[in-house]
Amino acid sequence: MLNREIIAQAPVATAPFRFLVAYGVLSAVDLAAVRADFPSIGAAGLFPLSQLRYGEAFARMIGELSSPGFGKVISDRLGLDLAGHPLMITVRGRCHKRDGRIHADSRSKVATCVLYLNDVWDESGGRLRMLHSATDLDDYAAEVPPDGGTLAAYVRTDRSWHGHRPYVGERRYVMLNWMASKAALGRELARHGLSALLKRHLLGT
Repeated sequence: MLNREIIAQAPVATAPFRFLVAYGVLSAVDLAAVRADFPSIGAAGLFPLSQLRYGEAFARMIGELSSPGFGKVISDRLGLDLAGHPLMITVRGRCHKRDGRIHADSRSKVATCVLYLNDVWDESGGRLRMLHSATDLDDYAAEVPPDGGTLAAYVRTDRSWHGHRPYVGERRYVMLNWMASKAALGRELARHGLSALLKRHLLGT
């Protein structure tokens, strides 16, 4: 399902931090199947897989994303050994106006990978930007439209600033975080899990 060769051949930037962007990682047929089986998410925020229900095609994609082979491709491209790092997978279905603020990720994370699952993206907001600083959203090294099948991955550093202009509405992706430790993984999953439960309670779902 996932075209690893496209990822393996994607250019890797080294400044302002190490990152890559790969397009067309999912074929049109597979993307349509995954989108049809995407979990129903009525609130903004990131949801752990344990809090979601989804169909067969989505489950198959998650299986490939969590495989050692996929992890090795990302490891090789980012120049990191991710094999010993616990993997956290979360899913976003909607974007809030507060989302996209500039940040560099916490030190509990070693590397991040995002696979977008939207239609062709025509909006000016919601486009991921790899930034040169923590203060200027318009000073970016790359802008990534969240078109379905587009994948972005980067090494977390104290300068791995990124963000996007505000957007409100559906914005689907799966996020993979290779964590610094099992303890860090446990803390993050507990935080996301509690947040997901509160959101579902407030929405009455």
